[in-house]
Amino acid sequence: MTRLIQAELLKLRTTRLSYGLLAASIGLTAVLAAVRAGTAGSGNAEPLDTAAGFTRVLTVIGFALLLAAIFGLTISSGEFRHNTATNTYLATPNRTRILVAKLIAATTGGVIFGVVGFAASTSVGFAFLASHGDANPLTASTILGDAAGAILGAALLAAVGVALGTLVRSQLGAVVGAFLWATFAEAILGGVFNSLGPYLPFTAATTLAGAPLGGGGFGYSGSPSATALPFPAAAALDAGIALLLALLAARTTLRRDIT
Repeated sequence: MTRLIQAELLKLRTTRLSYGLLAASIGLTAVLAAVRAGTAGSGNAEPLDTAAGFTRVLTVIGFALLLAAIFGLTISSGEFRHNTATNTYLATPNRTRILVAKLIAATTGGVIFGVVGFAASTSVGFAFLASHGDANPLTASTILGDAAGAILGAALLAAVGVALGTLVRSQLGAVVGAFLWATFAEAILGGVFNSLGPYLPFTAATTLAGAPLGGGGFGYSGSPSATALPFPAAAALDAGIALLLALLAARTTLRRDIT
C-alpha cells in the first residue's frame, strides 16, 4: 500500500497541472482577498480593522477549495482521459487499493491547497492593514484555527474530488459539474431552501475556515434563518460525502471494463 501511495504522490509531483492549479489558487485567492479588503467599510461591509471585517478577508478561500476539489478530480478521472488506467490496473489488479491510495494522495495535496490559499488571503489582509496603519483585530489563536479549518476543508474536498472522478470518469464533465455546483447550484439550492444551505458540501467547507455563510467567496449566500454547522459536524459532512462517493464508485464504475 505504501508503494501505491508513493507512486500516486510521484505522479502529482511530476504533473504540471498540479502546479498550475496551485498557482491559480494563490492568484485568484489573492485577487478576491484584495477586492474584499479594498471594499471593507463601504456599503454594508464591515471595516477592515474590525474582527468581522478582517475575518471576511482572511476566510475568502472559495477558489482554493474549488481548485482543491478539481485537483482531486484530475487525479482519478485523468487516468481515463490519458488512457493510463489500463496500465495502472494491470500493475495493481486490486482497484480498491488504488482508489484508497489516490484518496490519501489527494488529501495530502489538498492540505497544500489549504495552506497556500489561506496564506494568500492572510498576506493580502495584513498588507492592507499595514497600509492603513490599523492593528490586527484577531487573536493568533483565531487565525490559526481558521487556517486549520481551511486546510481540513481543502483536504476533504480533494478527497471528494477523487471519489467523484472515479465515479464519473469523464474529466471534463466532472470538472464542469464541480465548478457549476460550487458557483451556482449551492447558491440556488440554499436560496430556495434556506435550512439546507449549511449542509451543502462546498459551503460547509468554507465555514470550516471560519467564513460566515456566504463569506467564502461564492456558494450559499446565507440568510438570517440559517446558521453554519459546528466545526465537527461540517467536517463529518464532507468526510461522509467523500466516503459515500468512494463506496459507490467502488461498487459500480470501479468494477467496469476500461478497455
